[in-house]
Amino acid sequence: MSGTLESQSMRLEVISAKNLEIPSERIPAGIYVYINVDSRRRWKSAIKVLLADKSVAWGDVVTLSSQASSALSIEIRVSYELNRMLGNGEVIGKLETSWDELLNHANEPFELSFPPVCGVHPSLTLKTAVVHACDNQAGTLFDTVRLLERQMRATQRLTEYTSGRTVSHLNGAVEHFQLVLDQCPVGHPDQAAALTNLAWARLLGYIRKDIQDIDTIIALFRKALALRPHGHPDHTLSLYCLILALNWCYDREDTAVCIHESAQLCCDLLPLCPEGTYLRSIGVDSQVDYVIPRYNTLPIDASNEGIRLGRNVLKLCPLGHQHRPSALDYLAQAVEARFDQHGSIDDLEESIQLGREAVSLCPEEDSSRDTYIHNLAFSLKSRFDHQAKFHDLDEAITLYEEALRLRPVGHKYRNFLLDNLGLALWTRFAARGDIDDITRAISLHREALALRPSGNPHRGITLGNLALMLQSRFAKSHVSEESDLNEAIDLCPPCNSYKFELGARKNEDVKEAIDLCEESLLKLPPLHPDRYFSYLRLGEAYLSRYRVHNNPVDLSLAVENFRLASRHDTQGFLERIQEAIHWTDEAERHSHASALEAYQTFFELLDRHLAAQSSIVARRESASAFRRASALPVNAASCAIRLDNLRGAVELVEQGRGQQWSLASRLRSPLEDLEFTNPILAHKFSELSKRLSDAQGSAANTDRAAADRAAIKYRKLTNQWDAVVAQILIILIASQYSCSAIIVPTSGEPYHVPLPSITLADLENLKSRFAWAIPQASRMGLTESRTDLIVLLRAVWNDIMLPIVNVLENVLELKRRSRIWLCPTAAFTSIPLHAAHPYKTKADRSGRELCLEDLYICSYTPTLSALIRSRQMMKTHATPPFVAIGQGQPGSGNGKELLAVDSELELQPTRAGALEALEQNSWVHLACHGKQDHDQPYNSHFVMRDKPLTLLDIMEEDIPHAEFAFLSACHTAAGDDETPDEVIHLAAGIQFSGFKSVVGTLWEVDDAVAKHVVEAFYETMFDGSKDGGVMDCTKAARALNHAKFAVMKKVPLEQRIVFIHIGV
Repeated sequence: MSGTLESQSMRLEVISAKNLEIPSERIPAGIYVYINVDSRRRWKSAIKVLLADKSVAWGDVVTLSSQASSALSIEIRVSYELNRMLGNGEVIGKLETSWDELLNHANEPFELSFPPVCGVHPSLTLKTAVVHACDNQAGTLFDTVRLLERQMRATQRLTEYTSGRTVSHLNGAVEHFQLVLDQCPVGHPDQAAALTNLAWARLLGYIRKDIQDIDTIIALFRKALALRPHGHPDHTLSLYCLILALNWCYDREDTAVCIHESAQLCCDLLPLCPEGTYLRSIGVDSQVDYVIPRYNTLPIDASNEGIRLGRNVLKLCPLGHQHRPSALDYLAQAVEARFDQHGSIDDLEESIQLGREAVSLCPEEDSSRDTYIHNLAFSLKSRFDHQAKFHDLDEAITLYEEALRLRPVGHKYRNFLLDNLGLALWTRFAARGDIDDITRAISLHREALALRPSGNPHRGITLGNLALMLQSRFAKSHVSEESDLNEAIDLCPPCNSYKFELGARKNEDVKEAIDLCEESLLKLPPLHPDRYFSYLRLGEAYLSRYRVHNNPVDLSLAVENFRLASRHDTQGFLERIQEAIHWTDEAERHSHASALEAYQTFFELLDRHLAAQSSIVARRESASAFRRASALPVNAASCAIRLDNLRGAVELVEQGRGQQWSLASRLRSPLEDLEFTNPILAHKFSELSKRLSDAQGSAANTDRAAADRAAIKYRKLTNQWDAVVAQILIILIASQYSCSAIIVPTSGEPYHVPLPSITLADLENLKSRFAWAIPQASRMGLTESRTDLIVLLRAVWNDIMLPIVNVLENVLELKRRSRIWLCPTAAFTSIPLHAAHPYKTKADRSGRELCLEDLYICSYTPTLSALIRSRQMMKTHATPPFVAIGQGQPGSGNGKELLAVDSELELQPTRAGALEALEQNSWVHLACHGKQDHDQPYNSHFVMRDKPLTLLDIMEEDIPHAEFAFLSACHTAAGDDETPDEVIHLAAGIQFSGFKSVVGTLWEVDDAVAKHVVEAFYETMFDGSKDGGVMDCTKAARALNHAKFAVMKKVPLEQRIVFIHIGV
C-alpha cells in the first residue's frame, strides 16, 4: 500500500450476505450492515429484505477515512422495521477487523466470514479500494446516533429469553418494550414499531405458556397494522404477525372469530409474498394452510361479505391444492344458504357447480367425500324443488345413495343421510307414485328414528316426517293398510297438529300443540328466525281445530298466523311465497275475508323474489317453480270481482300477468327527449340503467294498507290510459271460480261482464279443439268449407264476445269501428278472440250478422302497462328507416322452404346482421320461420342464415329507434304453457324491446297465401305517405283489419285470422 493511514481513505462496497440466522426466532423485516469506526463515527447500509435462501443483496458504497485508528468493527444486524427503524435491531454477526485486512484484496470482491450463529457461519461479500480522503460522496457517514438504551436492553433480554427460556428475561424484555412504547405516544413515528416489539415479546411468552393474555397481544398487533396500511414497507410483516397471533389464539381458545379474521388477512397477505421471498419461505404457506381447513369448518356465513371472503379463500387454493375441495364445498354451502334466504337461482346454480368440482377433486378414499356428495345432492334437490326438473331429483337420489354407502352402520352422521334420502324418495313418490320409493323412504326413516333416541334434538322432525310418509302410503296405495294410518297418528310428536288431522280428533292433542307453539313464541325475540316455524305450526293447529269444530275464531287465528309467517322477514322468499300460496288456498276454501290480502301478499313477495334474480331467464324459471301459483293472477282477480272490487281486480291482473316484463321495463326509459334537453344527465341515466339491468336488483317494502295501494295503482294506470288513448281495454279473466271480463274505459269506473255460459274447463276444451281444427283446415282447399273452425268461432262469439259487445254497444255506446284492445288471461290466451263470428244471417234476411272485426278494430296487449308505455314512447317520422329481413332457405331441421319470401327480402342476414338491422331501423319486416320453445320460451327464435335469433337476444338488445315490426313467421304470438299469464312469446318480446306496434301470428303461416295479406297490409299502410303524409305505426291495426277483408277470396279463413295486432 502506498502512503500512510492518516492520508488514506477507503471506498467500501457492501455487495451481499449469506447464511444468515436469527437467534431470537423473530421474523425480520430486513437486514443491514453496521460499521463502527470509532465512538463518534458510524455507518449503516440500507435495510434489505432477507431472501428465501437466507441471503441479502445490497450494492451500497461508503467512503471511510482512517483518521487515527486502523481498527474498525463490522456488524450484521436484523431490523424489525423496513421503514423508520426503532433502535439498532438485533446483532446476528460481529467481526473486529482492520484497514490493512480489508484493503489487501486488490480491488476484487472477497468474502468476510463471521463467527458461527446457530451453527452456521454468516458471511459478507465486500469490495474495497484506496481513494483520496476528499472523495467521500458515495455513502453516508454520521457522527452521532441517538441510541435507545431501553430498546437495546429489551432486545437483549428477549434474545436471552429465546436462548435460555428464563421467565425473568421475558419479564424484563416486556417491561423495557412497554417503557419504549410509553415514550412513543399517538403520532410518534416509532409507535408502530414499539407496538410490534411489545406484542412479539408477549406472543413468544404466550406460545411458551409463560403469558396468558392473548387478547392484549392481538390488540397490539392490530394497532400496529392500522398504523402500517397497504403500501407501507412494513405492512406485510404486520399482517403476518397478526395472523400468527390469531392462529395461536384459535389453537388455544378455539375462537371462531379469530380464524375468520385470520382468513381475511391471509387473503390480503399471500399476494404480497411472492415465491422466493423470505417471509414466504419461513411460514406464510404454513399459516395459510393452518387457516383454510379450520375456516372451512366455521358456521356457514351466507352474507355477501361472507361469500366474498369464501371466494377469496378459494383463490388461496389453486388447482392441486390439498384444501381446494373443502374450500369449494364451504363456498357451495354459503351460496346455497344465500339462495335459501333470497331465492336467486344464480346462487343455486353456482352452489351445484362448486359442489360438482369439490366431488370431482376429492379422492375416493378421502374421509370428507361423503360430505361433499351429500351437500351436492342437497343442492340438486333444492333445484328440483325450485324448478321441478326430474333429472335433478333422480341425480340427487343417486348421490344420496352413494353417500349413504360411505356412511355405513355405526357412522355418527348416518342418520342425517337416512333422513334426506328418505325425503327425496318421498318427493319422487308424490310426483310419480312409485310404491317402491315410499316403501324405501319409510324404511330409511325407521332406521333414522332408531338412531335418534328420546332427547335427540332431531327426533321430533323424523317422527313427523315418518308419520306423513305413512299417511301418504295409506292415502295413495292401492291396498291401504289401516295400520299405516294408526302408526302415523301414534308417531306424531305432541306439538304437531297433524296428529289431530290424521284422525285422532282429540281436543287435547290440538290444544297441546297450540300451547306449545305459543310458549315457544313467548321465548323467542321478535326477529328470531324460529318464530316463522312457530307461526306455521300454530296456524295449522288452529286450522285443524276449525275444520272439526267450525269455530270462526279458530279460522281467524289461523289466518293471522299465516299472515305473520308470510311476512316474517328472517325467512327467505321461497318459504314465505309458499306460505302465502297456502294462505290463499285456505282463505278461498273457507271463504275468509283475508283472501284478497293473501293474494296481494303473494304478488308482493313474488315481485321482490323475481327482482333479486340476475337475468330474464332466471326470473322466468323462478316464477315457474311455484307450480300451483300459475293461476293466482286470475284467481286473485276473480276474488276481487266477487268482492265487487273491480279496480282491485284490474290492478291484480296487471301485477300478476306482467311481472316478467314490468321488472325489466323499470330499467328501460325513453331517452330521446332527455338527450335533447340534458345530454349529460341522459348519459348518466343510461349508464345507471344498464348497470341495474345487469344486476336486476330491486327491493320493495310491504305494508298492510292493501286497499289504499290498490286504489292508488289503479288510479295511476287509468290516468295514464286516459292520457294516451281514448278507447277501450277488455281484460278477459279465466279462473277456476268464474270466467268474466272487465271493460276498462278511458273515464269512469271499470265495468264487469259475467260470462256465465263458459267455464275454465270449457275454455281448455275450446283451446284443444282449436289446436286440432287449425291444422285440419290448413290441409283443405281454398273453397272448401271450414266447418269445424266456424263452429268454434261461433262458440267464441256466443259465449265470450257477444256479452261484451252488448255492453260496448248498449251501455258504453262505443262507436263502431272504434279501436278495442283485448287483454286475455290463462286459457283465453290460446283462443283467437278477435276472430269471433256469429256466422248467421240477420233475422230480416238483409244480410249476415256482423262479426267482431266488422264492428271494431281489434288489437291485443300483454298488459295495460305495456300499451301505456308504447303510447308514451311514440314518435312519428315522414320516412322512417325500413328493412325487410328473413330467411327463405332455413336449412335442414328448421322447417320447409319459404318460396314466396326470398324475392321480397332486402336482407338475408346472420344473427348478428339481424340484430344490427333491428338496431338501425324504425320499421322492420321479418319473413322467416319462427319457432316457439315451450320448455324455455326465451329460446323461442327466428331462423337466420347461421344461427337462431332468440327472443332473449332481442330483449337484451338496445333498439333505440324501434316503432313497427311485422313478424311474418310461425308462432310469433303463441304463449308459454307453464306461465300463460306472462304472455312470453316473440311478439310480446319485440314489443317489450321498444317496438310500439307489432303484427304477429298465432300459428303456422302458409307463405304462399299469406303474402296476399302482407301486400294488402302495406298498400294500406303506405297509402297516405305517397302524398307526403307521415308514416304512422298506429294505423297498423286498421291496415291489418282492412287487409283481411281485402283478401277474403284469395286467402282461406285460418290464414287470415292467424295474423293479430299487438300494441298501439
